[in-house]
Amino acid sequence: MSNHRISLKDMADELGVSIATVSRALNGKPEVGKELQERVKALAKKWNYRPNPFAQSLRKEAPKVIGVVVPDLVTHFFSSVLDGIEIEARAHGYSVISANSHEKMADEERAIDNFINLHVVGIIASLAQDTTDYSHFEQLHQMGIPVVFFGRTCMSDRFSSVTANGDEAAMEATRHLINTGSRRIAFIGGPRHLDAVTRRKHGYLEALRESRIPIDRSIIACGSVDYEWALNATLDMLRRDDRPDAILAFNDTITFAAFNAIRQMGLSIPGDVALIGFTDDVHACYVTPRMSTIEDQAEIMGQRACQLLLRHIEGETKVRREIVPQKLVIRESSSKQRS
Repeated sequence: MSNHRISLKDMADELGVSIATVSRALNGKPEVGKELQERVKALAKKWNYRPNPFAQSLRKEAPKVIGVVVPDLVTHFFSSVLDGIEIEARAHGYSVISANSHEKMADEERAIDNFINLHVVGIIASLAQDTTDYSHFEQLHQMGIPVVFFGRTCMSDRFSSVTANGDEAAMEATRHLINTGSRRIAFIGGPRHLDAVTRRKHGYLEALRESRIPIDRSIIACGSVDYEWALNATLDMLRRDDRPDAILAFNDTITFAAFNAIRQMGLSIPGDVALIGFTDDVHACYVTPRMSTIEDQAEIMGQRACQLLLRHIEGETKVRREIVPQKLVIRESSSKQRS
C-alpha cells in the first residue's frame, strides 16, 4: 500500500469486513473475535497504520496541515524558506507546523514521527547534516505521505525537490575571485555527503580548472556546518606559510566564522584574504567591509516547494526537480587590486 495514507477503509476492504469492525478490533472490543482482532492488528502493523488522535467526526472539518522540518531555524535562509512555505500554504487554505532538527538525524527522525502521528497531509524537509540513513523518509514513501525536499535532498528518484544552482553560482563566484587577483582560493564546506556541498565544491573546482589554477586539496576543508569547526579550519589554513588569499564559504555560519578567523589573525579583508560566502544573511551589509555574497532566493524556494507539495497532495505522482537560481552580489570583501 504505497499510493496513499492507510485508512480504516483500506484495511476493511483488504479483510472483507466493515470499517466499524476494523475500528472495534483495533480497540480490542469483545464483540470482535480474537482471531479477527489478531488479523486486523497484524495488517495494521504491516501497513504502518496510525490512528489520528485529532480525527473529528466530520472529516471535512479536519484541519489541513503541512509539516516542515529544517536543520537550523534561527538562520536567515531557513527562516526565509519557511516564510515562503507559510505564505503559499495559507493562500491555499493550509496551516504549517515546523520542527528544528538542530542538524541532528535523531531530532529529524523524531520530527517526522511526530508529523506522522499528527496526520499532516504532507511534509517539506531539508536534511540535517548528520543524516546519512534515509529510512525514515523511505517509511513516508511507503505510507504514501507526500514529501518535497529543498536545499539538501535525498532519494531523488522518489521525491520531488527544489534546489539552487549552487554549482553555477560557486563557479561564478570563484571566477570573480580569480578575475580580481586571487590565486590561492580555499573552499570551506559542510559534510561531504550533503548534495548541496557537493554541488558548490564542484563549481569551485571547475572554475579553477578552467583558469588552469592548480588544485590544492590542503585548502579544501569539508567537515561540519558548525561555527567553531569552521573557525578552527580557517585558522589552520591562515597559519600556513602558503596561506590562501581568498575563501569561498559554504553558508552563512561558515562565512562569518571565516570572517572572524581572518580578523583574529590580524589580516585584512580583502587585501590579505578575499571572502565570498553563500549567505543572504542580513548582517552581510552591516559588517566592515561589507560582505560579497551568493544569495539564495529563499522565500521563492519555499513557495516553490509548497507548490510542488500541494500538487502531490492533489494526486500528482511525477517526481519533479526545480532549480531556483542564486545571485552573486559583489560588495567590498572580495575584490583585490589586480597585480
